[in-house]
Amino acid sequence: MAIRQRRCLRPSPRASRREPGNGRGNRSRLRRGPPKGRDRRTVTGLHARTALTLAALAAALAGAALLALMVGTRPLAPAQAWAALVQPDAADPAHVVLRQLRLPRLAAGLVAGAALGMAGVLMQAVTRNPLAEPGLLGVNAGASFAVVLGAFLFGVNDSAALSALAFPGAALAAAAVFVLGGAGRGGAGPVRLTLAGAALTALLMSLVGALVLVRTEALEVWRFWVVGSLADAGSRPLAMMAMVALAGGLLALALGAALDALALGEEAARSLGARTGWVRAGTLAAVTALCGAAVSLAGPVAFLGLMAPHLARALVGPGVRPMLLAAGLIGPLVLLLADVAGRVALPPGEVRVGVMTALLGGPVFILVARRMRLGAPA
Repeated sequence: MAIRQRRCLRPSPRASRREPGNGRGNRSRLRRGPPKGRDRRTVTGLHARTALTLAALAAALAGAALLALMVGTRPLAPAQAWAALVQPDAADPAHVVLRQLRLPRLAAGLVAGAALGMAGVLMQAVTRNPLAEPGLLGVNAGASFAVVLGAFLFGVNDSAALSALAFPGAALAAAAVFVLGGAGRGGAGPVRLTLAGAALTALLMSLVGALVLVRTEALEVWRFWVVGSLADAGSRPLAMMAMVALAGGLLALALGAALDALALGEEAARSLGARTGWVRAGTLAAVTALCGAAVSLAGPVAFLGLMAPHLARALVGPGVRPMLLAAGLIGPLVLLLADVAGRVALPPGEVRVGVMTALLGGPVFILVARRMRLGAPA
């Protein structure tokens, strides 16, 4: 009888599986993951926050664009700017200034800023280096060499001709970096790309230095072009470069998921189905298009491709696609504000936009490097 009572008190196997503390039941719940409703609410909340952030950045960019149209040597009231846009009058000097000078300058700033911001995100994603920027690919050095070579051989000093030389120079330099970084076994890894870009930049800039020392005319052309400026935007191929930048931006967005996988490492990315070689090739093609368009319109603007990704990451998180969208708004926002600040810094003259972005980007670079040294996430 006692034995029968003990058997009755012993829990059945089915009851033990239903107990909350049982290991098998916990494992089944872990396999199922969190409840679908909670997960859906979390994802929806993240998307809503990202959308609000992007909307706020777009509103700030619209305000910066309005400032870029009104502020300058000849200030314009909002009513004058609106009238010049809606009902232009060729006899009104204010309308002529806005439509022929400031409107092309604004468009060039929007395209170049968005291109540099998105290119910075791509460079940091493909190299997994928070201090990477588009210039690391040798794009600026290639454009500088092409411009100086044109001035040295043919005496080119026109803005449109210099822009036409800058784009193929940037593209050829980026292609050379990819070929050099991908030579040998292992393919184009992040370390190889970084080293190849640094080596090619050093080589091309040494050639630039040699050419400008030989011919003074080339030095004059290069020293004004290398700073970066939006002043002569009306004489540059704005529509063509906008299409090139648009193609590069769409390619970058298409590669966003693959770059997120690549951030987990080579083996993890391959296990998730990403073809790492093709992903890097596509990323470098997008960077080439974006940087080539930007350098053709504004010259080699410094540090913007470094600042925009870090600001975007702080606002929308580490996902590549949200960062691309945010950096595509932060880049032109910073560039336009720097351009406006340069117009009013030393009246009646102006400080070139490349100088202003360097003044802003230098402290950001030091801050990021310091946080990396202290072990904080960049």
